Amino acid sequence: MIRPIVHYDAPILRAKGKEVGKITSEIESLITDLFDTMRAAHGVGLAAQQIGVALQVAVIDVTGIKERPSKMWIKGNVVNPEEHMPLVLINPVLKPTKTKVTSHEGCLSFPDLTLDIARSQRVAVKTRTREGGTFEFDAGGLLGRAVLHEVDHLNGKLFIDHLSAEDRRAIREDLEYIKRGEPIPRKMAENES
Repeated sequence: MIRPIVHYDAPILRAKGKEVGKITSEIESLITDLFDTMRAAHGVGLAAQQIGVALQVAVIDVTGIKERPSKMWIKGNVVNPEEHMPLVLINPVLKPTKTKVTSHEGCLSFPDLTLDIARSQRVAVKTRTREGGTFEFDAGGLLGRAVLHEVDHLNGKLFIDHLSAEDRRAIREDLEYIKRGEPIPRKMAENES
């Protein structure tokens, strides 16, 4: 089922998700709804908070995105990330590298807003699977960025929190439009040209 995506300034986006215990039918339904909603919105990732649920569950699918390659390693070996998509993260634990890379990033909870965000170049991930097992991998490129972005959501952190105070001031007006549920005017003008 496609659910409404919560937009910026909704308190749920600042809520740290509760850890998931047993994988119940409700958790299975939540995962299905996350995928349905993410795909309908043409996103690559979605966290439970973005559909109004404060749980440690997120989904990612970077299949078919060639212009921003993804990298994945399992037990130190390079693997094709698409063979492991779609990806469900439940109670994920991350170990990001100190080396950062700046790249553009958007968020389904911030329509029409794309920002340059510095994130770790690579991240080690340990997550539960929807089957109840454990999955460990390292991610880089778009997949690494998506993992870091979605796990931030699970902890009540937003991509704008990575901006300097000056950069946040520069987008203040854009954020007001998003809060009101209105399109950002300059983004509309760019899309029309």
